[in-house]
Amino acid sequence: MHQPDDLNTRARHVIDTNHYLTLGTTEPDNRPRLSPVYFTHVDYRDFYWVSSPTARHSTNIAAHPEIAVVIFDSTAPVGQGQAVYLSAHAAVVPDDELAQRCTEAFANTDPTAKRFTPPELTGDAALRLYRAQATTHEVHIRGSDPVHGTGIDTRHPVTP
Repeated sequence: MHQPDDLNTRARHVIDTNHYLTLGTTEPDNRPRLSPVYFTHVDYRDFYWVSSPTARHSTNIAAHPEIAVVIFDSTAPVGQGQAVYLSAHAAVVPDDELAQRCTEAFANTDPTAKRFTPPELTGDAALRLYRAQATTHEVHIRGSDPVHGTGIDTRHPVTP
């Protein structure tokens, strides 16, 4: 489905201007778990973050790699919020891919963020690099959107 370029641009803008995403994983009892994580991305398809493999969201990913993500600016004025929703498959980056994935993941990080190296994310290290590969993208459309609004907030598929 082809979406207007302004919706694709909107999705890219939301992803590019925010540093945190809310990661939705599934608990062992099938309840949702939400976790904010600092992220980077490559081509709006691969989303990276660093976490402990013992963190609840990490153990949830190991058991159920299908996740949901929302990226939004929580400082937006009421009624002006924008968001991008993703469905994705997530996993820890295997050791044999760490050199390549670290180069990708930390190429465009915020200057104040740590740029991890493979030795810091393998072996006895306390942290690992995770990658979520997006399978779908949707952009939030406010009901009052002057172009795409319908009176009710909706989501529209996009291809950023």
